[in-house]
Amino acid sequence: MRSNVTKKGLERAPHRALMYATGVRKEDLGKPFIGIASSFTDLIPGHVDMRLLERQIEQGVRSGGGVPFVFGIPGICDGIAMGHAGMKYSLASRELIADSVESVAMAHALDGLVLLTNCDKITPGMLMAAARLDIPAIAVTAGPMMSGMYKMKRRSFVRDTFEAMAKRQKGKISNEEMENLEICSCPGGGSCQGLYTANTMACVTETLGMSLPGCATALMNSAKKKRIALSSGEQIVTLVKKNITTKKIINKSSIYNAVMVDMALGGSTNTMLHIPAIGHEAGVDIKLDELDAICKRTPHITNIRPGGEYFMEDLEYAGGIPAVLHRLSAKLKNNITVTTKTLKDTVKSAKVYDDDIIRPLNKAYHKEGGIAILKGNIAPNGCVVKQSAISKAAMTFVGKAICFDSEEEAMKEIMQGRIKKRSVIVIRYEGPKGGPGMREMLAPTAAIAGMGLSEDVALITDGRFSGGTRGPCIGHISPEAAAAGPIAVIKDADLISIDIPARKIELKITKQEIVKRLRSLKPRKPKIKTGYLARYAKLVQSAATGAIVN
Repeated sequence: MRSNVTKKGLERAPHRALMYATGVRKEDLGKPFIGIASSFTDLIPGHVDMRLLERQIEQGVRSGGGVPFVFGIPGICDGIAMGHAGMKYSLASRELIADSVESVAMAHALDGLVLLTNCDKITPGMLMAAARLDIPAIAVTAGPMMSGMYKMKRRSFVRDTFEAMAKRQKGKISNEEMENLEICSCPGGGSCQGLYTANTMACVTETLGMSLPGCATALMNSAKKKRIALSSGEQIVTLVKKNITTKKIINKSSIYNAVMVDMALGGSTNTMLHIPAIGHEAGVDIKLDELDAICKRTPHITNIRPGGEYFMEDLEYAGGIPAVLHRLSAKLKNNITVTTKTLKDTVKSAKVYDDDIIRPLNKAYHKEGGIAILKGNIAPNGCVVKQSAISKAAMTFVGKAICFDSEEEAMKEIMQGRIKKRSVIVIRYEGPKGGPGMREMLAPTAAIAGMGLSEDVALITDGRFSGGTRGPCIGHISPEAAAAGPIAVIKDADLISIDIPARKIELKITKQEIVKRLRSLKPRKPKIKTGYLARYAKLVQSAATGAIVN
């Protein structure tokens, strides 16, 4: 066991003394030491109820023959960090999380890890650490939130708060209605109710084979989730004993499967950052063109919010990820999972309980998957759009640019009703380096949708979007403005053409004019010069790489 370096031999007497001080018994020294990396916090709805899951996992580890040790991992709620300087820390926190897990696991020579996670950057950060460490690990995603209810209508966080803001601004709803939506849309703990980043990453995690079957969609506080947590604690000891390490599970085949399921679900565009970053840690190089190729041959078979009207709870009751994998079984690559069985063996007996929530491939909602990669003279290295959340009429769009050098500038103009139809809002200097931290633009996109302009206004940015974004909103434009990418030289009233079926995004000026503008572009001073974000900005790579840090 790895932990023997801290437990065995005369020279480890001081180490054992410290272990005894924590309550470890002499007979525990011969057992696997299992770290439970818990991202419990009172700050995040998806994490507030993790204390009970920690206890379940501990019980499982003990039952399996291991010794559990809980340690804390930081977390940020993207929804609460949204729309202000706090969002700069969200993507950057992914690297902190990975480094924190690595540091504790290495310093204490842990034999295995249970990763208790749920929300947006925390899940990929933990998976990145597991792949980097290449020790036995299993993830427990804490589960989705139940839908809210107001006036006998199901409600969700993004649709009924962010988008409702613009309706209130235009006088379409009253202050009383807005207040009731605030109170009712999020009825308790769990990750936000649609296919936003947290739930998309939970589905990706299960498909990668890093969590037990059914984990992704089992609702927080459900008895099913408690049973999965307990079983995960038992299973990590089995993985340690069989030496099934993370890189035996996360590899080219499992990443292919994860991208396919992401496309079939119509998940968050943020996975186009996180899956390549996880792959990088596992030694698997993934290009945006490869992701787009999988999109083109994967039907979109669910219709969950924000693009559709179903909720995560509907996906759970229809059979969850095992049922989705069952639909896609002929297209999947086989691979070992944390069950110690192969993925196809695991989902062989899965059943689909609703043929509309999880459609057959020949009756898919769309022929192509949920996310498309575009290229053109604005984004030579690529950019990302959630095509499953765009109406057919808005799949091609031509409009005049309105340029902003920050999210705040754009949001002010949108909320004051100054954005006209057939405009393309350009928000730049919000990329990984320029932000720094590549902020989500949910507030501007939700305001556009709330004002009824989601088919009439496009938005492009070198920042990113929440999984809750809908409409022709294109993010991750690479190279970013801070790296002298062409997005930096777009001017107001320039014509921009977006053609999602053709995978094209073009600034309608000559190549010579773009070169001329780039030559006259003056370097900008960093927005933040001290602290973690200043260090992050110096090290972070392009969004086209997954915004990895080298």
